[in-house]
Amino acid sequence: MVLVILFAAVTWNLWQEKKLAVQENQAWNSQAKETVPSEESFYGQNRDRVEYEGKTYRRNTYIKAFLCMGIDRRDELTQTTVAGAGGQSDGIFLVAQDTIRDTVRILAIPRDTMTSIPLTDLSGNILGYDTQHLTLAYAYGDGREKSCQYMCEAVTELLGGLKIDGYMAVSMGALAKLNDAVGGVTVAIDDPELESRDPDFKSGSSITLMGDQAEAFLRYRDTKKNQSAITRLQRQESYITGYAASMREKAVKEDGLALKLLDIAAPYMVTNLSKDQYLDMCMAFLNSSQQLSGDDIQILPGKGVETKIYDEYYPDLEHTKQMVLDLFYRVEA
Repeated sequence: MVLVILFAAVTWNLWQEKKLAVQENQAWNSQAKETVPSEESFYGQNRDRVEYEGKTYRRNTYIKAFLCMGIDRRDELTQTTVAGAGGQSDGIFLVAQDTIRDTVRILAIPRDTMTSIPLTDLSGNILGYDTQHLTLAYAYGDGREKSCQYMCEAVTELLGGLKIDGYMAVSMGALAKLNDAVGGVTVAIDDPELESRDPDFKSGSSITLMGDQAEAFLRYRDTKKNQSAITRLQRQESYITGYAASMREKAVKEDGLALKLLDIAAPYMVTNLSKDQYLDMCMAFLNSSQQLSGDDIQILPGKGVETKIYDEYYPDLEHTKQMVLDLFYRVEA
């Protein structure tokens, strides 16, 4: 009798899961629009020359836009996946590289930013576009190039048509190895709740993260609290500045560090940058006089909104427009 009940329960659960999958697929189709993102942006049709508040801006061709993504998977990114199984992009950073001054500035984009993203079926075929969490644009792809392309397309749409010059996605599986390769990263602990994740994370102290501590510091958030992803993003900013400092210090002592980091990341990374491009970017930064600080990292302006199910983040388009112009354009004389 017990076996019969268990069999019935399992059968019911499987039927419910199948029914839910069908409903979700139908929802994708009903949400999807037959139109693609508009060719017009908040800059208008000409994205290289912009008139804004009495000034004329022209795209600065010396400033390159590179999209860097941290993917919430621990495995290597060597295999393609079906839509929905490739992970989400939990960390989203748009790097503005000044190729003349060899400096970088970074725009941190909250994962819950609501913007137009492509919706696909399980085979990865685009059904249309809808306003969803930006992080899901990666999930709707194949876990590799297609996911990165969807993210680039969504960020371009979000930022008014800004062309993305290259992308790099790295899974969380590489974090500990990359962290330890530069001798660890020193950060300040200013969140009392972090101690529940690791007893070494004592509020008010500084610690040099080693091994799995890097992932714990970067990924921890209390999902029961509203907008916890924003708090985590601010913590990730401090790690980026700390990592840059450790990398510079390590590079002085160890030749070929940039190549070593690339070799470590390679199995966990998807990128459309060539090896030479990566090394040129890395060496240019290491050889520059820039000391990356919090002032070089900005968060996409916007407002967090809580719903019954998920946190959402709505960008302030006017302030976003000015930020993009400041990062990637120059004022014409």
